[in-house]
Amino acid sequence: MSTIVHEAPVSADDFRFAFRAHPAGVAIVTADAGDGPVAMTVSSVASVAIDPPTLMFSASALSSSTPTIRRAETVVVHMLASDQIDLAKLGARSGAARFGDDVEWGRLPTGEPYYPGANWLRGRITQRVEVNGSTLVIVEAIEAKPRAEHAAVDPTPLVYHNRSWHVLTEKSTLPESVVPFYRVFGRDE
Repeated sequence: MSTIVHEAPVSADDFRFAFRAHPAGVAIVTADAGDGPVAMTVSSVASVAIDPPTLMFSASALSSSTPTIRRAETVVVHMLASDQIDLAKLGARSGAARFGDDVEWGRLPTGEPYYPGANWLRGRITQRVEVNGSTLVIVEAIEAKPRAEHAAVDPTPLVYHNRSWHVLTEKSTLPESVVPFYRVFGRDE
């Protein structure tokens, strides 16, 4: 029999410090619940399941875009490459004109706002879970679109780590002799 011990949570500063050491991909989420388009940059996108294809992200209560995302039925999640740093900064900057005349954006035939230069997944929100003021958004992917321009070029991913932007390149890949990926996961390939 185990005993549950209620311990005090880690301090906010220690929690932030721990996550500064955790690199994450960068995405921008767009939505429109009927009162105009919104966009927010997130580093919390994660794959949840393959069948049906499901992903999740966290929408901070501090973002002005979160109320619209909470009401929207669908969202578009754009996975950003390193050459899209300006788009990432745009979605992260409070009060920015994310859909102004100087920004390349459009609407999908289904009505959602999107940025055509990025890889994106359009999805139906299936669940929203309120967690300490933020919203964990669960999305079933219903359409995928690879990056429009330079389809033959494999752009380097944009990564956020220790409060700064980074890229993953061939030089950042560990050699297989150091980390034999398939052996780690029990595959012979």
